[in-house]
Amino acid sequence: MTRYAKGKRALFAALLGCCCSAFAPSVAQAASAQQPAAQGRSVLDLSQGWRFQVGDQPEEASRQGFDDAAWQTVSVPHTWNRLGEYVKERSSSANNYQGAGWYRLHVKAPRAAARERQFLDFAGVGKIADIWVNGTHVGRHEGAFARFRIDVTAVWKPGQDNLVVVRADNSKPTADNESGQVIPLSGDFFVNGGIYRGVTLLTAPDAGVDLLDFGGPGVYAKATSVTPESASVDVLVRLRNQGASPRKMVMTTTLRDAGGRTVATQSQTLSLAPGQDSRQVSLSLPRPHLWNGRADPYMYSIAVETREPGAARQTVTVPLGVRSFSFDANAGFFLNGKHVKLQGVSRHQDVMGKGWALSDEDHARDMRMIEELGANTVRQAHYQHADAWSDEADRSGMVVWAELPYVTTPSLSGGKGSDRLWANAEQQLREQIRQNYNHPSIMMWSVGNEVDSAKGFGVQGEPPQPLALLRHLNQIAKQEDPSRPTTFADCCEGLTMFKTAGEGLAGAADLIGYNRYYGWYMPNPTDARRQFGEALDKLHADHPTLPISVSEYGGGGSLTQHSDNVRAGFVNMAGRPQPEEFESFVHEENWPVIRERDYVFASWAWNMFDFPSDLRQEGDAIDLNTKGLVSFDRKTRKDAFYYYKAQWNPEPMIHLTGKRYVDRAYAVMEVRAYSNAAKARLTVNGQMIGETDCPDRICIWPDVRLAPGENRAVVDAEVGGAKVSDATVWTGPNPALSGIAIDAGDLAGRAVAGRRFGSDNFVTGGAPMILNMEGFGRKAANPRRVEAGSPELFEFWREGEAFSYAIPAPDGRWKVTVLTFQPSPAAPGSAMMAISANGALAVPAFNIAASAGGALKAKSITFAVDVRGGVLKLDFAGKGGKAVVAAITLDK
Repeated sequence: MTRYAKGKRALFAALLGCCCSAFAPSVAQAASAQQPAAQGRSVLDLSQGWRFQVGDQPEEASRQGFDDAAWQTVSVPHTWNRLGEYVKERSSSANNYQGAGWYRLHVKAPRAAARERQFLDFAGVGKIADIWVNGTHVGRHEGAFARFRIDVTAVWKPGQDNLVVVRADNSKPTADNESGQVIPLSGDFFVNGGIYRGVTLLTAPDAGVDLLDFGGPGVYAKATSVTPESASVDVLVRLRNQGASPRKMVMTTTLRDAGGRTVATQSQTLSLAPGQDSRQVSLSLPRPHLWNGRADPYMYSIAVETREPGAARQTVTVPLGVRSFSFDANAGFFLNGKHVKLQGVSRHQDVMGKGWALSDEDHARDMRMIEELGANTVRQAHYQHADAWSDEADRSGMVVWAELPYVTTPSLSGGKGSDRLWANAEQQLREQIRQNYNHPSIMMWSVGNEVDSAKGFGVQGEPPQPLALLRHLNQIAKQEDPSRPTTFADCCEGLTMFKTAGEGLAGAADLIGYNRYYGWYMPNPTDARRQFGEALDKLHADHPTLPISVSEYGGGGSLTQHSDNVRAGFVNMAGRPQPEEFESFVHEENWPVIRERDYVFASWAWNMFDFPSDLRQEGDAIDLNTKGLVSFDRKTRKDAFYYYKAQWNPEPMIHLTGKRYVDRAYAVMEVRAYSNAAKARLTVNGQMIGETDCPDRICIWPDVRLAPGENRAVVDAEVGGAKVSDATVWTGPNPALSGIAIDAGDLAGRAVAGRRFGSDNFVTGGAPMILNMEGFGRKAANPRRVEAGSPELFEFWREGEAFSYAIPAPDGRWKVTVLTFQPSPAAPGSAMMAISANGALAVPAFNIAASAGGALKAKSITFAVDVRGGVLKLDFAGKGGKAVVAAITLDK
């Protein structure tokens, strides 16, 4: 426990309820579940004028006389962290510091009237916050994602200078520090530090709707018994009297439609004793207008007014969406009695250059892009998201999976986790549910993500036991909100890649999501479709009464790495390269499996946007998980984005893929487009290539030849009478001048020693291999390197007893160079390889290691061959071992 926490817990417990819902800087702001519109309360925006210093400070920093002149002036939202770049080495602009940061603000606030109290309201501080006012420690909040409020009336000086000091701490969790007792303990995302959401000072009557209810608005409404003729609306109002004597007041509850017209109202006289209380209100709604997802996200509002003689009245307004929904283990999800296939994305709350310090405009832009995709559901990964984001989901008609940050493990030292961590997880779950209860978009509470994956994240010691906490949180969620089902995302059921305590987690919640990456982390990507389908069918058969979803699937895709043949090269899923074309391929293989299975009630592609993780050194980026359909800065929609737009959005569209792969390595390529048209046409340089069908929204033209230099490609189609088109320019090579170069085994092409190598292509047989497989979160230990003039050409290779290449090449005489080596000293020393060209023996069998002078040493073989008919056929045969090819070049 830090010196700031000692002696403070008793005070904080007395203030608890300090976690409470915020109110907008303007009381005229539209109603939302998280920030209910409120009258009779004044709100002072505290976003400007903060002084900030990164790194821990002496406790004197909490007092008036401390000199902060050298500190930085910042506004909130603010975070000191900046992580994730499209470069291969972390730049000086990055900041992954984890530890303490201090903030100081001088505030001169108006006086509160009699029977009013004042509260500091924090919408989110990462990860642990200690708060002082005028030198007095007034509270602590543990958890990076929930809103909390602290009653500061006893220490506030109305009309005078007040000093607010915040110590924010996002220290990396360990088994023996405080952060190690606050979820999340681990995970493939970065927890930002700082006051990364807004801060306000709220002045409100000391009796009325409860402001200290785990961050909730104090008003909780739901529609029940929904029929076309009527619906019942049940409203729970939590009240609090912070005065010393009983108070009499009138409470009026009003239901209004979207136009502000009163539909139903009820009043009652209350005698409110000091302390907490609650009231239940039931209203009848005739002919309800349903909140119907993307088709019609209609919302009512519930206003609760408390009026006390001689005191200002106050009104709290929250939204209400009238809908019914259910989940069936065989038939999937139903909204208002109709089946809906939930298809969507997960989203993290990061933006390049801002970290977690997002604006409402950032949230709105993200939602517009998800709408453009055609999604109808969003998973809030892996924690409670901002008020504005959930408001956007309500208005957009998204069905939301809301998630608690119980991630990876309950303990960093084995076992089920400490009592303190359990209490923190329970606190964060209660905060999340109460603060988000009124969002009609939220239809399931997730109580965990991959809580059985600790060994995959390097957690040492005995395997943690995650089931007990998962079950406990499920019970808490049911206590808080029995109207919504619970769920969690599973990592490891049926998989052997992670060692667990052997606990079966399925059935710990009402629903389940499976995070499954067939074609990416799973073996044999070219057989992903069959493997994925069989895996889902087995899970459904093993749990026939449990509604199943796919909570994550996908693959990495960089913007500057490209593949000529996604089925030929080695998939370096934890390193480099990760070509954009392979990400698209993974989704093309996965989505049909999900779509065809009605029992899969929902799926969420991972992820909508690239996002930071300091475990990642992948693709063309550092500190980024590159599985986004859109780039981290939101500027680039990847090809996979358009795959889903063609699948999900009915608006007429066509999109040429591979536009960023401008300078082509080969003069022959496959042209692909995504479209919701039945057929599409392709022209290159004004010449018609042909019309092709677009089965499953994918249009393919194989073996399209490019002229040397610029090639303008245009695709066009017609969808429902609307004409659509797309175009790009590709630069074709001139093989007669530049030759042809193949980086065997490599999934992406690249430049080596001034020469352009294409990715492995034109090949049949053999298997792509990698020299050093990078481990998740770290570089490979003791990396091996081949002795060669260009060792990077030996990072990947192709091997097998027999395989062949059919390389498109202009007729004529060519010099062929083959690079080979013996990858392992443990391989048979007698391993031989022979090479044939166009059916004739070109290189008699030779001992690879002996000719190179040992293992891990390069051997170059050169021979001449005449090409006739536009194709060079090369056959490689192993003799007493496997043939090995690292690269092939052809030169005139």
